Amino acid sequence: MDQRREQTVKAVAIETFGGPEGMAVIDLPAPAPAAGQVLVAVEASGVGGVDAVIRRGTLASYGFKEGHILGSEAAGTVTAVGDGVDTSWIGRRVWAFTGFSGGYVEQAAVPVEAVLALPDGLSAVDAVTLGSSGPVAHFALAHARFAPGESVLVRGAAGSIGIMTVHLASRAGAAAVAVTTSSAERGERLRALGATHVLDRSGDSVGSGSGPDDASGGYDVIIDIVAGADLPSFFGRLRPNGRMVAVGVVGGPPPADFGMTMIAAFQKSLSFATFSADTVAAADLNAVRSAQFAAASRGELPLAVHEVLPLEQAALAHRKMDAGEVFGRIVLTP
Repeated sequence: MDQRREQTVKAVAIETFGGPEGMAVIDLPAPAPAAGQVLVAVEASGVGGVDAVIRRGTLASYGFKEGHILGSEAAGTVTAVGDGVDTSWIGRRVWAFTGFSGGYVEQAAVPVEAVLALPDGLSAVDAVTLGSSGPVAHFALAHARFAPGESVLVRGAAGSIGIMTVHLASRAGAAAVAVTTSSAERGERLRALGATHVLDRSGDSVGSGSGPDDASGGYDVIIDIVAGADLPSFFGRLRPNGRMVAVGVVGGPPPADFGMTMIAAFQKSLSFATFSADTVAAADLNAVRSAQFAAASRGELPLAVHEVLPLEQAALAHRKMDAGEVFGRIVLTP
């Protein structure tokens, strides 16, 4: 008899869509790697905004069901490989993409194509802070056709994607990098990462007194992580030929008629697009991710870890996200 199948591992599942109280720690049969897979002993799991959106039931129409295991990324050490996988993977520290399911676990069996070796000096906690957010920020700016000298507004900048977008835009030569955030204190932390202008969640000044509050003439690019009911109002902040790219819906979907605001400003030739990393070739994602991991290991990229919590406190992590308390990323450890 396969002794591994008699063992169990802990995972976090959605028992009921809605608030964090609908999450539960459960036992699952210990996984074994199938052909083409590696088994990762998880040391850290990233808690992302998309996890909260799935947990609330917002994406139920996409096939997510109760019982879903949350988490899209994990990092740890490969302990076994399936048929057809080079055994040299065993013992290597890796970041793993689990799709939209299976990251909040003690062990994860994932396709070998979904793992990336970690450089020395980069911890598992740092890897899941950067692994998804860094490439999304990079390719979202590319999707917006951002060019040096343009001004950028990052809406919802205090999360891991927003923080990376602020830093990358600043480093790439943006003329201005504005942010929306919930407090002046967060605004000051974002200024230290490259923000030049700080606005509140509605796009008004927070009056920090440490610099100008809004970019003169508006913005060439808006990277929007929030969406929600207020999304249409931000079209008015775009310059002629301005581009808004939505990379998340942590605030819920926008109004069904949000495009009418663009039509009302027809003569400004505005553009709106969504961006998902699913549309980027895996090789391109991993090339950027690998370069960012290397840069982070050298201390060249900001890694904003808000808090590290045990796996059993995943619901607490979600309560903190829902309350808007998180700056950066919460990480779970088994």
